[in-house]
Amino acid sequence: MIARVTDATVADLVDARVRDPDRIARLARGRRRPEGLTGQTGRLLLVAADHPARGALRAGDEPLAMGDRARLLDRIVRALDRPGVDGFLGTADLVDDLLLLGALEGKVVLGSMNRGGLAGTSFEIDDRFTGYEAAAIDRAGLQGGKMLLRIDPTDPATVRTMEACARAVDDLAAHGLAAMVEPFISHRDDRGRVRNDLTTEAVVRAASVAAGLGGTSARTWLKLPVVDDMESVLAATTLPVVLLGGEVSADQGAQFAAWSKALTSPQVRGMVVGRSLLYPPDGDVEAAVDATVEMIAR
Repeated sequence: MIARVTDATVADLVDARVRDPDRIARLARGRRRPEGLTGQTGRLLLVAADHPARGALRAGDEPLAMGDRARLLDRIVRALDRPGVDGFLGTADLVDDLLLLGALEGKVVLGSMNRGGLAGTSFEIDDRFTGYEAAAIDRAGLQGGKMLLRIDPTDPATVRTMEACARAVDDLAAHGLAAMVEPFISHRDDRGRVRNDLTTEAVVRAASVAAGLGGTSARTWLKLPVVDDMESVLAATTLPVVLLGGEVSADQGAQFAAWSKALTSPQVRGMVVGRSLLYPPDGDVEAAVDATVEMIAR
């Protein structure tokens, strides 16, 4: 695996895509795959970077932080190289880049499926499946698919997204693949922006709806935000739960403390963390990753 990603590395990626596009499929077929979804610590730690495909590029106070592909890939590669990091969650463009870079050997990889609800649009809640389908995830040798379900009680488009997520759960299960569902109760604020409701009641309700999607829940995991009363949230389901890392926090110590408390539950089987690890306030990706790995191991 390449140690650092530079502009020259990106040029090489472009050249590889032009000269031999079939190489990506060959690398996917030959990739060393993990035996299961639990990693070196007995829990799962995934680095997530599916935000750009939904037009969400902000990290902290940088509005276009994730819009620099060389910088983003460099941070992902550095995170994946740390001991205890089990894998990656992202869209096909990033998965393909990481295959070309040799960064996914032995890793758990989940493909992000619905990215059509572009951030800041009038159709954001109608979150179409514009990314991976179950068949494509299977062909690429990935371990499962992730989907976002935002439930806005005032937006009729919600039901289309919910139905599509249910079908995706079934399709993934039919291929023997994991389905990771990230549910929220959402609403639009007075400026028309979609906001997720992080009250305990809302997260319990969202988790309950997500757990019931599809004709089987045998391979479904829930990706849930950390809220103050996680005991009540976790009491709402028997499905395995991974914690959502969430936005970059100015108070990383408080954020880690909240994660650490939630991780004491046996229902919590790991974490999926994106911007909080890739764009920490002090810029030290390795330190942020190592602290998270240590916390999960405890």
